[in-house]
Amino acid sequence: MAKKAGSTQSGTNIQEVKQQNASVTSGQQFGTEFASETDVQEVKRQNAQAEQNKSQNS
Repeated sequence: MAKKAGSTQSGTNIQEVKQQNASVTSGQQFGTEFASETDVQEVKRQNAQAEQNKSQNS
């Protein structure tokens, strides 16, 4: 099977993927998408509860 220039072995168009990635990531930082939805106090409470349960079970 002949490989087209700018394509991967499986036939993925590299430029198209780069373009899609650029349009998706423009205007937002990766990893901050859910930061505003995270309740830090709730996470700390759950971690403390998990630690307490772990020490009770051992």
